[in-house]
Amino acid sequence: MLSDELWGSISDIYSSILSHPFIKGLTDGTLEEEKFKYYILQDFLYLREFSRALAILSAKAEKQDDSVLFATHVSDVLRVERSLHEYFISLWNVDVSRVKPSPTNLLYTSYLLSVVYSRPFYEGVSAVLPCYWIYMEVGKELLKKGSPNPLYKRWIETYGGEEYEKGVRAVINLVNSFNLTKEEKEAVKRHFRITSMFEYMFWDMAYRLEKFPFDF
Repeated sequence: MLSDELWGSISDIYSSILSHPFIKGLTDGTLEEEKFKYYILQDFLYLREFSRALAILSAKAEKQDDSVLFATHVSDVLRVERSLHEYFISLWNVDVSRVKPSPTNLLYTSYLLSVVYSRPFYEGVSAVLPCYWIYMEVGKELLKKGSPNPLYKRWIETYGGEEYEKGVRAVINLVNSFNLTKEEKEAVKRHFRITSMFEYMFWDMAYRLEKFPFDF
């Protein structure tokens, strides 16, 4: 299946994610809260753009079931994940209107929106898939280990749950339903690998508290 090929093609990226000090710090509780806070705020901005990408895919889908799938996921992003972020934002008393995207965040979301806008539906789906899939797999790994930090534990339980996995499996099944030529499959693999690298870079960005060199 195409999904097996895709997942196999990012084994180096996924193993690097699991061994990253940000991820390890979540489970052993050693991650500095400042870095987690930075990550949550950047992810809050990311999800706003990600939901737009899903809305575009919903509009571009030829099959009604596929359109409904992504429309439902837009709602899920706004309802479930945003509510989690809003919990943290309220806890930290942050004015999110003053939060600006990091270089990696801006690059990642710009790439996603560019692909879903300008490329065929199947390429757009392949570009958004790593965000779904890698979070599910990382969440399951982290769920096994838990965390002594209640804030990190709350985050882990959101992405490691069964309900989240159902939505991810639906998108994976959609990818497996595509009837693609060799050239089309290569394009899918390229987008999938690039956005998987962005997933790694996102956690790394938070660990380094990445900033633009100048204000804007």
